[in-house]
Amino acid sequence: MRSTGDSRAASDPYPLHGSSIRPPAQSASAARDAGSELIGYRGPTACAAAGITYRQLDYWARTGLVEPSVRPAYGSGTQRLYSFRDVVVLKIVKRLLDAGVSLQNIRAAVKHLRSRDLGDLAQMTLMSDGATVYECSSPDEVVDLLQGGQGVFGIAVGAVWRDVEALLSQLHAERVDTGETLVGNNPADELARRRNRAG
Repeated sequence: MRSTGDSRAASDPYPLHGSSIRPPAQSASAARDAGSELIGYRGPTACAAAGITYRQLDYWARTGLVEPSVRPAYGSGTQRLYSFRDVVVLKIVKRLLDAGVSLQNIRAAVKHLRSRDLGDLAQMTLMSDGATVYECSSPDEVVDLLQGGQGVFGIAVGAVWRDVEALLSQLHAERVDTGETLVGNNPADELARRRNRAG
């Protein structure tokens, strides 16, 4: 067990609920969402997938808590673009804030999440006592943390990953190189298109 400020290499992360968490299968949409540096999500899309308000998103970007890694805003008229990893981090930040974790410790957790390979995130478990955020790398570390009265809640990052992936697959993305809009697979949108054609 280590706090997220520790840069030592982790052994196999321990899933929060005791089941094996593997990186999601790389479907075409998963590859589009998670694997391409040429794909970004505009602010409203990132907000919808992370469950935050645009005001939170804007504040976190301006204060450097979670900045968009695909494209920052360059003044009025430019759109920030967030990567898949950015959106996962946004959702985790919201959960940590909701649990009362201090901003200082959230900043350390964000730095830690950004330092890890994308594939590692799908298998990571973060635990916190409300003050410090830990990455647990074995079942024994989780037990030690809980027995020491430190572990109050945990975040299975793989579960957050899957939630974000499912939401983003229904929302629009943008190709950075061409500006092309990649239309999400939202069943409600398809129903609306059919109704418009019928009308």
